[in-house]
Amino acid sequence: MSIEYSDNSIKNEDFIQSLARGLSVIQAFSNEHPTLSVSEASKITNLSRPAIRRILLTLEKLGYVKSKKGHFSLTARVLSLGYAYISSKNIWEIAHPHMKSLVDITGESTSISVLDGTEIVYVARIPTKRIMTITLGIGSRLPAYATSMGQVLLAHLSTLELEHYFSDVSLESFTRKTIVDKSDLIEKFNQIRESGWVLVEQQLEEGLSSIAAPIRNAEGKVIAAINISAHASRIRDKVKKERFIPLLLKTAEQISIDISKSNQISYL
Repeated sequence: MSIEYSDNSIKNEDFIQSLARGLSVIQAFSNEHPTLSVSEASKITNLSRPAIRRILLTLEKLGYVKSKKGHFSLTARVLSLGYAYISSKNIWEIAHPHMKSLVDITGESTSISVLDGTEIVYVARIPTKRIMTITLGIGSRLPAYATSMGQVLLAHLSTLELEHYFSDVSLESFTRKTIVDKSDLIEKFNQIRESGWVLVEQQLEEGLSSIAAPIRNAEGKVIAAINISAHASRIRDKVKKERFIPLLLKTAEQISIDISKSNQISYL
């Protein structure tokens, strides 16, 4: 997968070849090639083995890849590059009308987050009532496994990405309901992929209830998650399942459609 650059407007002195090579190595990983040796990466990118070795070791030092017995694989940190992309596309402007409508109907807070390493990062939020002991805003971080949005995002990682996640994360209990067993979490993730949503009750903080669903790009890849959060005692389970979940799924679908349209327009 050698990369050709046809934009003649870029002057030679302005072109950073090492950066281009580093990005081509990251792009060499795929479903067909989740792990790569130096020689395999060299064949895919048409770069020399010494160059590939230096790039992979640099990416490993930065936390973007891991190595085992001479083979390299991507880590979840690569997703932070996607977070930068989503932020640059101003997801707030795209999602805000839909989020505002959701808040108006439910009277509860809603947020959008992406996965960055072992944590979720808030990229959009419309709060109503204070429901946590900490103040949440754009850029706030929470442990992914103990949150509804985090569980949605983890559920849609590849098997290899999920293994990397579990090797990096320290699972600890925040409440008596926090899921800290790896096999239990994997089972939960399987359920999320089947249902398309998740309800998390008081796993991060006592009294906090949250429902989340995935946001997808034009290719159907999950790039973010959206939630409705409320005091667990205030909203009956029947209301959550019969009213809130359909509303959340519809909102997630509308935002996904608008994000896809925005991406298509940006290429025109």
